Amino acid sequence: MTSAHPHLVWDWNGTLLNDLSLVVSATNVVFASLGGPTVTLDEHRVRFRRPIAEYYAEVLGQAVNDDEFGRLDKIFHDAYRTGLTTCELADDARAAMAAWPGSQSLLSMWFHEELVPTVHTYGLTSHFARVDGLRATVGGGRKAEPLQLHLAELSVDGSSVVLIGDSIDDADAALEVGGRAVLYTGGFTDPARLRASGHPVADTLIEAVTLAREVSSAGR
Repeated sequence: MTSAHPHLVWDWNGTLLNDLSLVVSATNVVFASLGGPTVTLDEHRVRFRRPIAEYYAEVLGQAVNDDEFGRLDKIFHDAYRTGLTTCELADDARAAMAAWPGSQSLLSMWFHEELVPTVHTYGLTSHFARVDGLRATVGGGRKAEPLQLHLAELSVDGSSVVLIGDSIDDADAALEVGGRAVLYTGGFTDPARLRASGHPVADTLIEAVTLAREVSSAGR
């Protein structure tokens, strides 16, 4: 695969997959396990960040070390799995993927062995040159290093990449590899936070692809 042409990297959770309500519900199961507060969907979008341990610590009002986060991460994913079959793709996900003229791939911070068959279940595998998820037993980290590895496997130079995602961490990862990001307001992060980041922001995935085409053309 040549790196001379723009390459689009999609985020999964909160972007192509509309799982915000499930994520908030599973997060509240985590907080309840420690007698913590219940967060609303809007509160989650304002406060959520990576590393997720820092978000948990802020809401719970106590430090969350690696061992404790590993336990809480398991609680989260057990709750998440029970509701996953209720989730649908974002309304315009398929149309947005079809609107991108170049190569595209998928990079998620969800577990790889669960991500790959789920993407296949939605009938999306053929759209992507590569699908990568987290190859660790505990999640919650930042996306920059996984993005570097993802692009290395694709033989794609970071400067030719646009990433569409729903979090500031997605944008930070894109910048670290020399790429660009378009941020989507339909996911885990409050739209005002996304707009304050200075990155292009889209309210729909179709709009995100349009912006991605614009920024990739400007970068050449």
